[in-house]
Amino acid sequence: MNPCKSAAFAAVTVLAITLTATSCSSDSGSPDSGPSDGTTSADRPRLPTYEVATGVSIDSPTLERAQKAGKIVIGVKNDQPFLGFQDESGQRSGFDIEVAKMIAADLGFAPRHIEFKTVDTGKREAAIAAGQVDLYVGTYTINDERKKKVGFAGPYYLAGADLLVRADDRTIGGPYSLQGKTVCSVTGATALKEIQKEEYNTTTVGTEKYSQCVDKLVKGEVDAVTTDDAILMGYAAQVPGKLKVVGNPFTEEPYGIGMNKDDTALREAVSDAIEEHDANGDQEKAYDATLGLSGSKYGGTPTVDRY
Repeated sequence: MNPCKSAAFAAVTVLAITLTATSCSSDSGSPDSGPSDGTTSADRPRLPTYEVATGVSIDSPTLERAQKAGKIVIGVKNDQPFLGFQDESGQRSGFDIEVAKMIAADLGFAPRHIEFKTVDTGKREAAIAAGQVDLYVGTYTINDERKKKVGFAGPYYLAGADLLVRADDRTIGGPYSLQGKTVCSVTGATALKEIQKEEYNTTTVGTEKYSQCVDKLVKGEVDAVTTDDAILMGYAAQVPGKLKVVGNPFTEEPYGIGMNKDDTALREAVSDAIEEHDANGDQEKAYDATLGLSGSKYGGTPTVDRY
């Protein structure tokens, strides 16, 4: 199934059902493999390649464990088109996947030595704390509450919460037009917590995956899906003319890379890598070849927060 090509509106429903299962797999694909968007490799911008560092030595228990294991385990999403997506063959693609490969390369790990593990939104902190993943790269908003549980490097991208609605819906133009309507998002997502505030006067539904929310939107079970605009644009791009992003962001969502809270050395090394790949143009090239295909424009990397 081609996740970004749709002949009919029902295709989103099929996609959503297909992607609800949590999975875990290694990704040994080449660094220039792009998303399955229906274009040929000649039509779309090419992904950069990332030089793998050698002799990396930092005082990081997490990195030392990964080096001994001969692989680095990175938690990601699997149902976010152009960001973190896994097709039926197991191939991973998207901007977050590329960011993960950049960071891994700077830490000394080639793509064949990366194990990508799907971890849903509500389970991220637990997976990091338990050492099930070494890093987490998956539309992970940095905020003070989460900093109490995990460490963050970044941000590497700034998104904003928005709304995805059916294309023929003229009643929703922003969060304050949701009164009396039903909105879906992933349990634990910052956008869901925001839209649950009394001032919006809306009914909310929480799911494990955004694809489940999109399925409900297609079926008419909810009136809107809320999460970061970058995620929503990917879903809208799958079915042109059927779904639309309202385009009225109501929060700021700085994406960071999650890791063990006490591993300061690793956090600094990953922050260094983010700045380096922004400066040398890797991030913009990766963005153009992934999330940029949804129509989203690259806005540059925010200033890294070294706390």
